[in-house]
Amino acid sequence: MKLHDLHPAAGSRDNTVRKGRGTGSGLGKTAGKGHKGQKARAGGGKGPYFEGGQTPLQRRMPKRGFTNIFKKEIVPINLRQLEDRFEAGAVVTPEVLVEIGLVKNVRDGIKILGNGEITKALTVKAQGFSKTAAEKIAVAGGQIEVI
Repeated sequence: MKLHDLHPAAGSRDNTVRKGRGTGSGLGKTAGKGHKGQKARAGGGKGPYFEGGQTPLQRRMPKRGFTNIFKKEIVPINLRQLEDRFEAGAVVTPEVLVEIGLVKNVRDGIKILGNGEITKALTVKAQGFSKTAAEKIAVAGGQIEVI
């Protein structure tokens, strides 16, 4: 077998249809669009939401809620997650959490929550701490630092 012997499987490829290229092609003159009318013209036809003149569904449905442009996106991290990934005496910062893949990206900050136990003395730097998380870190001999 050589490169010039390679061909696509029979029936896997269709010939391109060149519309409007003479009557002999079978798709000359009106190019398969019939005579006149909306569908024969450029950009013709109704949009996907057109319902025959009836008010479309997306306009009949009520609008609800709004997007708060001042909303803060705080990423929550539990103590259980810190216990598994850090050695005693480590300094935990948002940058380190992104580096190890625990957080994809720090939006408006990280808040440490108290779910789980912690036995290692860690220095944790974050934008917020829950009361239970702060207590558990202190009991384990670690320190918290609000950035």
